[in-house]
Amino acid sequence: MNVRRRLLATVVLGMALTSAIPALADGKPTIKIGYVEGWDDSVATSNVAAQVIETKLGYPVKLVPVAAGVMWGGVARGDLDATLSAWLPATHAAYWEQYKSKVEDLGANFNDAKIGLVVPVTVKAVSIADLASQKSDFGGRIVGIDAGAGVMKKADDAIKAYNLDYQLMPSSGSAMTAELARDIHADKPIVVTGWAPHWMFAKWKLKFLEDPKKVFGGAEHVDSVINPELQKKAPQVVEFLKKFQWKPGEIDGVMLAAQNGTKPVDAAKSWVSAHPDRVSEWTADVK
Repeated sequence: MNVRRRLLATVVLGMALTSAIPALADGKPTIKIGYVEGWDDSVATSNVAAQVIETKLGYPVKLVPVAAGVMWGGVARGDLDATLSAWLPATHAAYWEQYKSKVEDLGANFNDAKIGLVVPVTVKAVSIADLASQKSDFGGRIVGIDAGAGVMKKADDAIKAYNLDYQLMPSSGSAMTAELARDIHADKPIVVTGWAPHWMFAKWKLKFLEDPKKVFGGAEHVDSVINPELQKKAPQVVEFLKKFQWKPGEIDGVMLAAQNGTKPVDAAKSWVSAHPDRVSEWTADVK
């Protein structure tokens, strides 16, 4: 190796070691949190939690965007330390049954969550059953998100349960809301797979279609689920996650800020900075 190459290698190694110093200085390991990039609530919750873990507890955090199934499997294997995006008991029921012996549920970070089929309040349909007689109004289409999502599986079940001659159109969270925006602007009926919390309910007048057959289940909660080894790796983080829970309406501001163009990490920083009392509640007595 010539002198020039040796010098370059030394510089690169030095830069790598320097970048690692913050994580190594106090011996705290990096916490890996899995989230679903297309789910606005998942992005908002994960970024706010990451800000608190980093700034108040001193652990570096790596946020890892993954699909829902990969997220659960990653936590079960220990590739991920945690996810704050576990929709239970219905949406992620299959994942819970598959991995419950390998993960630990720390409890809800958001209560009164809901999934279902969503339409503008101006449409005539009140129930999912009404869609059968209004197929031409909706073009026989239900606009969905990523194919592996729990709400998509339930939507497919609903099509069968209500004997609907509709096509479920997979896309992404952003593509779904873009089509929703276009049709609302054009005053056209549209039905989409939806969930709360979501910023779209703050931006437009929407409603969930009633589900008398309870295909989508009742009220849900979004839980913080960890790999059990996190208790040994970072007990402070586990104690924080047990206390971390949104109050009604709190997450909306973070989601809307991100939707309006603010980077999720910046939206999270602003929220944490503006709500020191809430952050103190979450981190009180964490040792």
